[in-house]
Order: sequence, then structure tokens, then C-alpha cells
Amino acid sequence: MLDLKVHNKIPPAKGKVLITEPFVNDDYFGRSIIFLCEHNEEGSFGFVLNKYLDIEIEELSDFAPSLTKLSKGGPVGNKHLYFLHTLGNELEGAVHIIGDIYTGGDFEALIAKAKLGLIKPNQVRFFLGYSGWTTHQLEGELKQNAWLVSDVIDTDSIMNTSNNNIWQDYMSKQGGKYKAFSHFPENPHLN
Repeated sequence: MLDLKVHNKIPPAKGKVLITEPFVNDDYFGRSIIFLCEHNEEGSFGFVLNKYLDIEIEELSDFAPSLTKLSKGGPVGNKHLYFLHTLGNELEGAVHIIGDIYTGGDFEALIAKAKLGLIKPNQVRFFLGYSGWTTHQLEGELKQNAWLVSDVIDTDSIMNTSNNNIWQDYMSKQGGKYKAFSHFPENPHLN
């Protein structure tokens, strides 16, 4: 019999991803991939990579033509705009996450660069809200098998908003029963 519980073997850390187990039914977290931007003794935060909004970035900010789809980052601070980018220290105040991925920085400088056409597709990704956990909250959820932690992530997976199958791809990459989970229907009652 297939064990339907997710078992976590990799500890959460900055730069890793959380893959939700296949049976969560939630607007933010159902079949989600969350990129962790921070994980320490004070808590954790990250952005949902595979949930999008049906509005354009220009509707929220004085911004150049849309560079990317606007993503639902999570339920916390969901009236605020956040961003990941690969511009590095070109934006003062940017915080390095992993590899060439950064978060935040001088938003006005980012707008100016975009208006001048200096931002390429997949260099910046915007989120409304973020996903956050208080001290030890994420560890508690991991013990309840709500998430699978993976360190299999690359810049393209984080920054490219055109992959609508990222949850299935990452679940499948875990191998074994997780590969079977990647093919499990969202609503088994409809089969």
C-alpha cells in the first residue's frame, strides 16, 4: 500500500523550497511550491512560486509594461508588493538569498531601470504578500507532514512564471512515492 504521508528528510533553510503535500485544499498553499527567503530561530518567510493573480503589475504601481505575471506570495502582508530579482547589488538594499537570487532593494531604482528598458524578462518577479511562520511554527507543520522540503531549485524555476506545472515537476523530482503524488488528481472524487 502506498504511504500517503509526506516524510521530511531535509531541514528547512534559506534558499530551499517547500512542496505542499497533495491533499491540502487551500487557495494559497494547495499544491504550492514556496521558495524560502529566510529561515532562522525567529521564524521563516518565503514566496509561493506557482499561484498567480489576474491583474497586471501596472494596476498596483507606476511601473513599465509588465515584465512578469503577478504572483500570490502568501497570505501575510497581501496588500503589499514584494519582489525577487537577479539584479544583485544593482539595487541598493537588496538581500542575497542563494545563487543569483535576491529579494528587495531600492524599489524606485527598480522602476527607473524598468522604464529605461534595462530589465529583461525573468530578472524580476513580483508577489502580493508573502508566506510567513513564527518561531518553530514551520517545524511544527513539518512534523505534521504538511510540507516536503527540497533543495532541488534553480534560478529559472524561481524566476520563470511560464511553468504552470512546477508543483508536479518538483514533486516528481523527489522520486519514489512522490512521483506518484505528482500524478494524483486534485479532486479524486471527480475521477
